[in-house]
Amino acid sequence: MVLYAGIDLHSNNNVVVVQDEEDNVVGRRRLRNDLRTVSAWLEPYRDDLAGVVVESTYNWYWLVDGLMEQGYTVHLANTVAIQQYNGLKYRDDASDARWLAKLLRLGQLPEGYIYPREERAIRDLLRKRSQLVRLATMNLLSIQNLFARNRGQGISANRIKQLTPEAVEATFEDSNVALAVKSNVKVLDCLLEQIVVLEKAVHGQVRLRQGYKKLLTVPGIGKILAQTIMLETGEISRFREVGNYVSYGRLVGSSHLTNGKRKGSGNTKNGNAFLCWAFIEAANFAIRYSETIRRYYQRKQARTKRIVALKAVAHKLARACYHMIKEDAVFDITRAFG
Repeated sequence: MVLYAGIDLHSNNNVVVVQDEEDNVVGRRRLRNDLRTVSAWLEPYRDDLAGVVVESTYNWYWLVDGLMEQGYTVHLANTVAIQQYNGLKYRDDASDARWLAKLLRLGQLPEGYIYPREERAIRDLLRKRSQLVRLATMNLLSIQNLFARNRGQGISANRIKQLTPEAVEATFEDSNVALAVKSNVKVLDCLLEQIVVLEKAVHGQVRLRQGYKKLLTVPGIGKILAQTIMLETGEISRFREVGNYVSYGRLVGSSHLTNGKRKGSGNTKNGNAFLCWAFIEAANFAIRYSETIRRYYQRKQARTKRIVALKAVAHKLARACYHMIKEDAVFDITRAFG
């Protein structure tokens, strides 16, 4: 008898359902999130299990890795791509788990990518860096706003990084405003210090693989962004075409058309937010360092919003990087922005 298991995973518990080839439930249980508990419950079915489907939630690492280590064939479900029958009058965790098992049996399961465990931690460390960079930018902008509101003048990022508590107190008469600025400066200094620590750790562990080394020839892409793009992309072969890659990077719009008319739109947030961030960052730097790319951006900006023009540059950079990685080629600006 061939069996199929589906696991609906939550923050502190999971529902496991085991079904046969006729979709008859042969086992069902709600379990706490503990690998030994889950594997012990699955053990009686191990020899007959064709596969185990785990719902692709934010906390799947421990379960997928643990079951794979124990020899189970594990599939990660792409829940965004899974659609339930709309006529269902009642759904619960058990029915969701049954549906996962059924899709696996039918060979119609939309699967998520199980990122290699050995590189996952360093990828997540770079994600932590990007989070700290965003927080640092937020604090920097807050300081600039305080200067603009209370002094009627701007202040550069480089000047902010040189501010001392004494200089802040001498600048603002109101002690409350001075305290607000000093708080932001203190937090910003701490964030910048930790960003450097993370970057050193990444540089000491990550080497750009063949195909990704040429990313350094792209205006706006330095070592950290190249490493981020490499680790967020993974194996480039998993993207059949360039359109799949830029869609995964959240760099394309989403619309549903019928007879040439707009019928609706899809979820533009499907994909990898960190890869999107990397290409947006690259676009910002490319505009600064490349005259050709800057002119392209300015032409776009004249006809639309700034963020749309910036995303158009990021889109072109992502397409170029896809072909560069696949072909191990250097950046050709005339091909990308000609």
